[in-house]
Amino acid sequence: MAASCVVLLALVLTLLLLVAWKRWRWGRAARHVIVVVLGDVGRSPRMQYHALSLAKCGFSVTFLGFCTSKPHDELLQSDRIQIVSLTEVQRLAVGPHILQYGVKVVFQAVHLLWKLMCRKPAAYIFLQNPPGLPAIAVCWFAGCLCGSKLVIDWHNYGYSIMGLVHGPGHPLVLLAKWYETLCGRLSHLNLCVTNAMREDLAENWGIKAVTVYDKPASFFKETPLDLQHQLFMKLSRTYSAFRACSEPSDSGMERSAFTERDAQSGTVTCLPGRPALLVSSTSWTEDEDFSILLAALEKFEQLINDGESLPPLVCVITGKGPLKEYYSRLICQKHFQHIQVCTPWLEAKDYPLLLGSADLGVCLHRSSSGLDLPMKVVDMFGCCLPVCAVNFQCLHELVKHEENGLVFEDSEELAAQLQMLFSKFPDPAGKLNQFCKNLRESEQLRWDESWKRTVLPLITDT
Repeated sequence: MAASCVVLLALVLTLLLLVAWKRWRWGRAARHVIVVVLGDVGRSPRMQYHALSLAKCGFSVTFLGFCTSKPHDELLQSDRIQIVSLTEVQRLAVGPHILQYGVKVVFQAVHLLWKLMCRKPAAYIFLQNPPGLPAIAVCWFAGCLCGSKLVIDWHNYGYSIMGLVHGPGHPLVLLAKWYETLCGRLSHLNLCVTNAMREDLAENWGIKAVTVYDKPASFFKETPLDLQHQLFMKLSRTYSAFRACSEPSDSGMERSAFTERDAQSGTVTCLPGRPALLVSSTSWTEDEDFSILLAALEKFEQLINDGESLPPLVCVITGKGPLKEYYSRLICQKHFQHIQVCTPWLEAKDYPLLLGSADLGVCLHRSSSGLDLPMKVVDMFGCCLPVCAVNFQCLHELVKHEENGLVFEDSEELAAQLQMLFSKFPDPAGKLNQFCKNLRESEQLRWDESWKRTVLPLITDT
């Protein structure tokens, strides 16, 4: 026991000495910001956008997170952004579940605090929540020691996501809710993703937040036909759904499932009778039920078999996550004749190109709290891609039914929408084209401009 106290005292003294040295050596750097994600940097687009916007406005940025997936090239190429890898630890394989989780949280807390203390002191620490356990408390404590102001960017509530797995009454979920409610009030500034969340934070948490809607980055746009062809040919090397059904008779032609390129002139054209390209993206978690899409696809297949004038479909579902293997097995059990489904993980630079090449997006995100919005839909709209989205509480803040897409409740309604949108495809006078036209004419605000209007004044006036 005495030895443990000595070790603890030594750690505290070391930390205090490090704090004193840091304050003497650097002071607080007014133009330095630390961005923290207790998750994969490459799969945290909104925090990447924060980092890029900060860098463009003259701040130096240290980005702490797990380096599992490659982030956007723009982030890697910025000389104002340094990415610092956090160690991702898995739960213990033995012992009670709560003990496993507890050990993981303690390790993350100590490791994150050490990484923060080893960095140059920052004016602000931008933290993504969720996950906020133990990051909120650790970032607040580090901020107190180094004179940094904590900014929490509320994407959702962590306890509500845990509740999908364990149930809302589980002790871990109740503990997480208490922690999030208590520690969430420690921040200097709060950002959130919807007006509904802003109101909920104010009424039920006593937290005043500013709504910063997700907006598409500049690289989310319609993809020119020649770049579409390049992408399809690249993907065809790995995924059969992108390969041409037959080889061109002219050896000077290069063909994918959707496009054809004349090697001599370089001209790219869409293949007559090509399949429609349906895209969805997911983190394969409990808040997205892909059995809805699979059931709708089965109904769509039956309509084709019954003689309806509908195109064959290529359905691309991108992303990584814990339920991917489960749904991949379900997909393999389907015996589609007119529909091909593939589940790739795309490079960061290829994802916007795919969205800009697709005909329709599908979103199955049901918010665990009912208060956040799916960023995938924001990206799709940036590419002028209409969306069919499953309905939930605040979806109307993003998807305008019959204007930029359609909202559905179940697989029957989604199947009917697919039938209506793809009838006589490609139909220039059809509703799908009208939605695309509406999106082009909406002149959507992009992330950088929106960020300068909403976030920049908050960190320059305080």
